[in-house]
Formats: sequence, structure tokens, C-alpha cells
Amino acid sequence: MGVLIRPIVTEKASRDAELKNRFHFLVNPAANKIEIRNAVESQYGVTVDKVRTQRYRGKGKSRFTRSGVISGRRNHSKKAIVALAEGDTIDLYSHI
Repeated sequence: MGVLIRPIVTEKASRDAELKNRFHFLVNPAANKIEIRNAVESQYGVTVDKVRTQRYRGKGKSRFTRSGVISGRRNHSKKAIVALAEGDTIDLYSHI
């Protein structure tokens, strides 16, 4: 599995991309900041200034059905916030 899983496109991530030139990505939980930096630079052809990471625990989920309560758990995940050098940008919508 690669380092970058997918970009995160939410209102907050879009606002960061427009105003602060920071992009959010869902990444492999085993990846470190250097691997994330190299993956973004090679895939998008930009210069990365700073990488910040956040780990998320998987939440427990349950639902009520006719056959009873079904419970499970979401997977753990990791998010990277990548700040680009001034003048560089990533067009996330060009592949649609």
C-alpha cells in the first residue's frame, strides 16, 4: 500500500488550501513525516515546506436491527496536513 491514501476534501480542508496553502491527506498509519513529504513531492511535483500529522482512533459503532444489536469498530487512521512552499499549489479537482 502506498503512503498517500486519498486527499481529504471538507470545508475546513478547502479553506486551508485557499487561505493558508495547506492540504489535508489521509495517509498510511505506518508512514512517517519524511515518507509523506517525499510522496507528496513526487506525486504532485511541488515543494513541501512542513508536514504535521494526527492519529485518530477508530470509533465504536452499533446499530439496532431486527435480529438484534450489531456492533463493530471503524479502523484507526492517520491524517497529514501538508504546508506547501509559497507559489506552489495542488489542483485536487483536475482528475475528476
